[in-house]
Amino acid sequence: MTIIIKNKDTLLIDDFKFKCSVGKKGFTEKKIEGDLATPKGKYSLGNIYYRADRVKKPLSRLKSISIKKNMGWCDDPNSKFYNKLIKIKKKLKIKYEKLYRKDNKYDFFILIKYNYKNPIKFKGSAIFLHLTKNYLPTKGCIALSKKDFLILTKLINKQTKIKIN
Repeated sequence: MTIIIKNKDTLLIDDFKFKCSVGKKGFTEKKIEGDLATPKGKYSLGNIYYRADRVKKPLSRLKSISIKKNMGWCDDPNSKFYNKLIKIKKKLKIKYEKLYRKDNKYDFFILIKYNYKNPIKFKGSAIFLHLTKNYLPTKGCIALSKKDFLILTKLINKQTKIKIN
């Protein structure tokens, strides 16, 4: 099964067509950290992360992980933890994206395994499939409404790929 990002506002899976938003600068084949573009290509999916204090664990065949206050995603190209889940500590001297957010974007998100296994510095990090309420452009992720995200989680499994055209 493949999720297809057809264009900047359409996600297709099976017989479903969902409205989505992508990076502010559209799609790119030459992703660079901070370029506001969504990387083109075909990728595996990682785990689903969710805020247990706000939402119920989603129904899915993917592993679901509850987001804790000390969780972050390293987006510092000079760190050995680049594009990995990290524990935020007081003396942490690297840049990261906080996963426990005040807004609702990360109440649910799925890791898109772009530049993930052996990350190349400055090639981009923290590319997620996350929530949106207004479909404004993202910093490079793909965003869906909560209702559509929850339908998607029921359809996908560990073999599902995402194809970003």
